[in-house]
Parts: sequence; C-alpha cells; structure tokens
Amino acid sequence: MDFVELKKDDKWNIAAMSAMATEIVREHFDPIIGKAQNDYMIGKFQTTEAISEQLEEGYQYYFVENEGRIVGFLAFYSRGTAMYLSKFYLYKTERGRGYSRQMLDFVVSEAKSAGLKSIELNVNRNNDAIYAYESMGFRVIREEKNDIGQGYFMDDYVYSLEL
Repeated sequence: MDFVELKKDDKWNIAAMSAMATEIVREHFDPIIGKAQNDYMIGKFQTTEAISEQLEEGYQYYFVENEGRIVGFLAFYSRGTAMYLSKFYLYKTERGRGYSRQMLDFVVSEAKSAGLKSIELNVNRNNDAIYAYESMGFRVIREEKNDIGQGYFMDDYVYSLEL
C-alpha cells in the first residue's frame, strides 16, 4: 500500500481529490444524513477551494494506492497532543479488504513521528464505520453536536486511540 501526499501547489491533483472525495462521500453519506445535508457538507469541506484552504492550514491529504490503483484517501492534522483524523475513506468496492488497518498504521506512524499521544476522529452516530473504528481499538471519549450552518448539524461520537 502506498500513500501519495497531495501537495498544496498541485491544482490538478487537488481537483482529482475533490472529485474522488465527492464520489465516495456522496455514496456513503447520502443514505445516512440525506442528500441535501451531504451536498452542503461536500460544498463546505470537499471542493477544490476547501481542500486548498485545508492544505494551507496544515492538513495532510493522501491518496491511498494499492498496486497502482487509487482505493481511497485520508487527511489528518496535528491538534494539541492528538492527530486529528479528518478523512478516512475507501471506495465501496475496496472496503472489507484490510486496507483500513494499513491506513491506520500509516496514521499511527505519522502521529508517533510527530510526538503525539493519540489519534482522534468524529464519526456520525448512524455510520456503520463505528464498528470498524472500534475493532481497530478506538474508544468513544465524548459526544458532539456541531452546528455547521444552514440549519445542519453534525451529530457525532468522538473517538480516540491512545498511542
């Protein structure tokens, strides 16, 4: 498995990341939160402009490749003593193949290299990915309901993995 970093001056790959993220997020979250909220969130967090801004703010985005094929993507950044795992996605056809564990191992390695003590992430309460995170050792540390505008809320569990 290879992790190919997205560079902030690579406009072509930023656009490719946005298109891939939109496809994966739309397929996964439309049934969970509804198309209208998901469209709003994609517009807010996964456009080329949003990804470019996140890269400027210190996010690290990676294409996840297996045998030369892009199978997903991830993004994270340091926040206090934790690595915040903002994006952790695979195409639907690539799920259940053990890639998530390899992706997490990469994030753990990056967090340890940065001297961080844990990895944290938010997961929608109705997202089946909860079970995958729990099987990899994450535990709920709190619940959050965040207003993201336009009358929409992210109703999440916050998970942590101690390193």
